[in-house]
Amino acid sequence: MSTDTRQVDLVGDAVVGNLARAALFAALTGVFAYVSFQLPVTSVPFTLQVLGVFLAGAFLGPVWGGASMLLYLLAGVVGAPVFAYGAAGVGVLFGQWGGYLWSYPFAAAVVGLATHGAGDLRDPGDVGLARLVGGMVAATLVVYAFGTVGYAVVGNVGLVAALLAAAVPFVPAELLKMAAAVALVRSDDVVAR
Repeated sequence: MSTDTRQVDLVGDAVVGNLARAALFAALTGVFAYVSFQLPVTSVPFTLQVLGVFLAGAFLGPVWGGASMLLYLLAGVVGAPVFAYGAAGVGVLFGQWGGYLWSYPFAAAVVGLATHGAGDLRDPGDVGLARLVGGMVAATLVVYAFGTVGYAVVGNVGLVAALLAAAVPFVPAELLKMAAAVALVRSDDVVAR
């Protein structure tokens, strides 16, 4: 019988730290989902979730930003009330606004790639404004593409009608979310790592 008591690390400290940060941004996105209300021109709810997507990508990079949104979706699927209006369950992913939710890992990865590139993470506050905003615009296009197609399929409407109902009404709000994300990323008070 061996009496060796050496400790074995199963997972490195970096992975644990990244997973903790990913869980934090997943939780933040879930909190942002509680800011949900209906616009009079569409059945798709307005939420702040995309702000969480932008921040996850900007602070965590493409891999861990995308992973944080996968954690967010997983939490909702297993029953945590983290989707708009406190909804949960796998049915939400296949509902009228499920396309938006499916887009979040991809959109966070797009922001992360624009902010950090494919290499090591850098301080997102040092990234050029055009690059940061460009990544958020590209991520918004990903969100709108998934959301519009999902809305069209579930609602059995054409893509133009879906675009007018599920994307166009949200453009001004997305611009405000981008401005808020840029302000948070550029803030000296935010600790990225």
